[in-house]
Amino acid sequence: MNEALSLDGVTYKFGDFTAVDDLSFSVEQGECFGLLGPNGAGKTTTIRLINTLLPVQKGDVRVFGHDVRHSAMAVRRLLGYVPQQLSIEGGLTARENVTWFARLFDVPRRERKARVDEVLDMVDLLPDADRLASTFSGGMVRRLELAQALVNRPALLVLDEPTVGLDPVARDSVWQRVTDMQERYGMTVVLTTHYMEEADLLCDRVALMHRGSMRVIGAPDDLKAGIGPDASLEDVFRRYTGDSLTEAEKGGLRSVRATRRTAGRMG
Repeated sequence: MNEALSLDGVTYKFGDFTAVDDLSFSVEQGECFGLLGPNGAGKTTTIRLINTLLPVQKGDVRVFGHDVRHSAMAVRRLLGYVPQQLSIEGGLTARENVTWFARLFDVPRRERKARVDEVLDMVDLLPDADRLASTFSGGMVRRLELAQALVNRPALLVLDEPTVGLDPVARDSVWQRVTDMQERYGMTVVLTTHYMEEADLLCDRVALMHRGSMRVIGAPDDLKAGIGPDASLEDVFRRYTGDSLTEAEKGGLRSVRATRRTAGRMG
C-alpha cells in the first residue's frame, strides 16, 4: 500500500515545553488510524501539524507525498477536518454552512449545489438543509461538520475528538457516517478519541502517545493480545502510559463543557 501520511522525527515546542518529541509513524492509504493518549500527550498538536495549522519546527510531515512545510496549500486541498470544538455558524442554514466550505475549497460553481446536496444526503441532513444550524441537536451539528469536511471529497479525513459530549446514539450515528464514507470513497481517516471502545471498533491500527512521544503502535487486537487474553484497549492504555483514563476523562469533561457553552451561544 502507499502512504497517505508520514511523520519522521517530528518535534514541536511551545517555548521550553516539548509538546511533540521525535515522533515518527505512517498511515497507509485507506486505513483508519487512531491517535490515542491522555490529555497533554501531544495528539492535538500533532493533528495541527498535519493540518498545516502549526508550522513544522523539526522533522518531516508528508501528506500523499506533499511536504507540509513547503506545499501547505496542496496539502490543505487534500484534507477534510472536524476539530474538537464546534465549527459551524449557527446563524446560517445547514446548506449555507456547507456551501461556504464548498466555496472555500473552490468546488466549481457548476458542481457546487449538487455536491452540497450530496454530502447533506450522506449524513441524513438533506430534509433539514434549510433549517438554521442553531436549531440542531449536538449529533446533528457533528453530522453537519462531517458534511462540511466531506464537500471537497478529501483524500484524508482528520477527526479530532469528533464525538466528545455526544450521547451514545449520536456517537454511533457519526461513526456510521464516517465508516460509510470510508467504504464508499476509500478515504484515509486519522482520528483522536478518548473513547477506547470507539478506537477498538473503528481503527485498523492505533498509536498511543504519552508526554509527546510514541509509546506503542499496532492493530488493537495485537496490542490487547500482548497484554493478556482478556485485555481491553483501556488495559493497553494503562500499560503504556502508567496511568488510567482519569485525566483523559477530566479533559473530556472540560471539552464537553466548552462544547456546551459554544452550543449555548448558538442559541
